[in-house]
Amino acid sequence: MLDEFGVRGAIPASRLGPSMPRERIVGNATTVRNVDQSRSAFAAVSDKDWRMAEILALRTASPGDVLVIEGLAEVSNMGGLMASVAKRQGLAGAIVDGGVRDLGRSRSLHFPVWSRDHTPITGKWRSVTTEVNGTVRLCGVQVAAGDLIIADETGICCIPRDLIDSVLERAEQIASSEIGFDALLKADEPVDGLIDYLYGKTD
Repeated sequence: MLDEFGVRGAIPASRLGPSMPRERIVGNATTVRNVDQSRSAFAAVSDKDWRMAEILALRTASPGDVLVIEGLAEVSNMGGLMASVAKRQGLAGAIVDGGVRDLGRSRSLHFPVWSRDHTPITGKWRSVTTEVNGTVRLCGVQVAAGDLIIADETGICCIPRDLIDSVLERAEQIASSEIGFDALLKADEPVDGLIDYLYGKTD
């Protein structure tokens, strides 16, 4: 459907997979961007040089928001402690283009997370948070703070905030059309009739 608006906003679950496949979340994006720490992990931990600050986003997030992190692969951009804070603040879940850890804890909190990697390697000494509530990218899809995020077991849709009303209106039209299609299916409408209903007559 986003194709009708000229928007690339869908990400398959094969790229960012859900920790709790039966869960579905809808909420506005609170965004974080992490980049590589320039120092070695050993040097950073020796100096207690901690620059990953996703908790700053949780300080300003509203209940129902979705934490969206453009992060690093193979290291954790979010763990169980941040899931605990996010859950307490009322966030719906998190989307992380990168690694996460402590999935057992986030599941026990009933806090769903979609991510690229599962890893025990901390990002605390390996990454730097450079921006909160700016524009980030998830698998090449641009997401700005306030955009609408919808995620389930099949994937993630990112809807620009200035298109939310138009997209929701179109989604309602499609849902109504599918109800009509189901009625024809139950009435044993021939396949040609189903094709005509879906695509219009092709005489």
